[in-house]
Amino acid sequence: MKKLIFIPILVLTVVAGLVFANRENRIEPSKKSISEPTSSATLSAEEKKAARKKWEATPGGIIFKKWEASPAGKKVYAAVAKISKPTKNFTGMEAVISSLSLPPGSRLGFGMMVKIDNEDYILSFGPEKSSEFEQLHKLKVKDKIIIKSRFVSFAPKYAYPIIAGEYIERNNEIIYKRPPNKGSC
Repeated sequence: MKKLIFIPILVLTVVAGLVFANRENRIEPSKKSISEPTSSATLSAEEKKAARKKWEATPGGIIFKKWEASPAGKKVYAAVAKISKPTKNFTGMEAVISSLSLPPGSRLGFGMMVKIDNEDYILSFGPEKSSEFEQLHKLKVKDKIIIKSRFVSFAPKYAYPIIAGEYIERNNEIIYKRPPNKGSC
């Protein structure tokens, strides 16, 4: 009788031990992956340089490097350099709206074309939301506006630099101010 009770208890103990041990093995890798540095901010300069070299060897990196060296790429970089100081300091840039639509095939959401110091730029606001851009829809071609932005980007797909629309003013009246990101400082 003791053997009949002892065997199921022994089997139950072994199975519980295996289940518990398996559970610990599943938990440990996730702890390790959280503690390992994965962001680019924690990489050293040498690691960043190596990662960039590796990316430049990919097909996308090769296409980008060719675009950078092309006349179109150089033109975009020159236009970015013209507005680098106002974007760095988040100061106003006087612009004239040249088109109320983005170039054909663009996937930047809502935006328009503007001229700043005789250079064309894409002014992008992101995905269109119902009432957020209401005042911006009232703008017309040749309207003069003041733009403040902290971010200018570029891509081989576009022949113009892309300014992130953060603050737009017309006739000393704020018509758009990007809401702060949720959960940020």
